[in-house]
Amino acid sequence: MSLVGLTLLFCACSHTDKQLKERIISADSIAVNFFSGDGSMDTVIGVKIIRDRQQVTDLATFISDHKVKPDFDCGYDGSLHFFKTDKVIQDIYFRMEDKCMYFTFMQYGKQEASKLSLEAKAVIQSIKTRDK
Repeated sequence: MSLVGLTLLFCACSHTDKQLKERIISADSIAVNFFSGDGSMDTVIGVKIIRDRQQVTDLATFISDHKVKPDFDCGYDGSLHFFKTDKVIQDIYFRMEDKCMYFTFMQYGKQEASKLSLEAKAVIQSIKTRDK
């Protein structure tokens, strides 16, 4: 395989999602739902609202940073609902288990995913434990 082919393959497997970032970084708030932790979405145990511009920017950057091809059977620990002027502009689900650290979302009618980094996990956990 040529050097150009390897470069293209590497770039296709781990690139940023600029369209997604442009859409969600413009959000004015995020509703974060935390599920029971067993991977299913049937029990919401907490909801936090984020209006801080820096946290919106940080989460948008984490989510759009590295697209991956995950195992979509991992389940979910929660969801992020990005709002702009009282309308949902993107729903994103997350899983923070060691072998399944992903953000998943629908884009162009297809389920996509990006890597959930340790830094992103720390931010989400701090949101979960904060008061109001």
